[in-house]
Amino acid sequence: MFVMCVRNILSRSAFTVTLKRHSWRRCSTSQTETVDQVTTLLQLCVDRFFVSPGHANVELFQRGLCCSYGPLGMELRRNLLDQWWYSVTRSGAQVFGINTLSSSSRETPTGGQGQLRIVECEQLKQRLGQKELSKGRLAEEVHMLLQRSPSMRTNLLQGALEQFVPSLELVNRKLPFGLAETGLCFQPTSLGFSEVTQTSLVWFCSPRTSSQWLDHWTRQRLKWWRKFALSPSDFSSNEVQQEELEQAASRGVRIIYNFPWGQEVLACVWSRGDAELLHIHKGDRSKLQHRDGRRSIPHVVSVTANMDRGAMAFLSNSLQQLKREESKQKLHQRKKNCQRVLKLHPVLVPIKVALNIGRGATVELRQICEGLLQEFLEAKISVWPGYLETLPTSMEQLNAKYDEMGVLFTIIIGENTLESGLLQVRSRDTTIKETMHISEIKNFLFRYISAADNI
Repeated sequence: MFVMCVRNILSRSAFTVTLKRHSWRRCSTSQTETVDQVTTLLQLCVDRFFVSPGHANVELFQRGLCCSYGPLGMELRRNLLDQWWYSVTRSGAQVFGINTLSSSSRETPTGGQGQLRIVECEQLKQRLGQKELSKGRLAEEVHMLLQRSPSMRTNLLQGALEQFVPSLELVNRKLPFGLAETGLCFQPTSLGFSEVTQTSLVWFCSPRTSSQWLDHWTRQRLKWWRKFALSPSDFSSNEVQQEELEQAASRGVRIIYNFPWGQEVLACVWSRGDAELLHIHKGDRSKLQHRDGRRSIPHVVSVTANMDRGAMAFLSNSLQQLKREESKQKLHQRKKNCQRVLKLHPVLVPIKVALNIGRGATVELRQICEGLLQEFLEAKISVWPGYLETLPTSMEQLNAKYDEMGVLFTIIIGENTLESGLLQVRSRDTTIKETMHISEIKNFLFRYISAADNI
């Protein structure tokens, strides 16, 4: 069925926020340098299969919107979502996962965000084709059609609010607790609408503790973003001004990232009170009340994040450009080129290790590589099978390629491996090459990744 999406007009408050956001953008002391940084970052994302090629697709990615990801980009976003899920559901607080519908026929309580509605094209044509109707009557017909059409979610808040009552029974009507969800949302933009991969934690607490919980989740989420950063100071938070607060929110905090082109919002924490919860449940206070010695309605603290922009932030944060001599023959000419290294955090990087063949009997070396490949895959360690590549490539070129892909370690299987079980391991971060026995390599990788995760 061919469908078209119709968007309600954005409220004036939403437009104000957009203007304010643009005012944050910084002026670079060197405009050329900033443009070069952005161009390098975006080109690397395409060249190393983080995002699919095409100007429009790359622009979506830069704007923090869901785009067509390449294999490495898809794996990076999946790792990021997995880490987010683990951090909120294993945080020590009572947080439960939910999964809600992406479309609904019910009215959304967050009208300030705008609404997207799915309308069958033929039905709309039929309404507009009724020439005998006056303009006023025609407008009423179209309005009724829109009202009956399902709306696409612009955030994950409503689904959590709808699931509050059964979840309250699950915890024996005791607060606080939270509901977590990840999924696609459809957000209005200047070009119509776009998909965004969003994460949401909706926290239900007593009214007297809502402000403390907002501070708690702000600290926890900022700490989480910084945990995976090469340069943690690029992640920061700021209090939302009163005139920029979302509808129904009494207080808010933004977590922002300092991109080369300026600051962008990664996540928001809002203290939303009880108005939206009451609206969803038609003001039925009796089923919303909890047990804490008082018969009060819970307050809502929402924690949302844009994981498409989050993936872009970590790619930007981890990219280092290092000057190096191009070759020994050109040392006297003092000509240098730029070595790009994507130092993604070990738990986020899409590919942990690359397997390559050195000199020696090719058939036997490939068999060893196949054995290691299976061993790593069974241990859930992502591997790049470089030994399958047929084009002649120097080790220097391979290292440069793997550095741009963010690969943690490059393993070289050679003659020594056949004779003594020894192989060569090169580190992305130090470029140091070590000799290690083949029986030790899996445990070495486990220890390295676990140590980085526990910092």
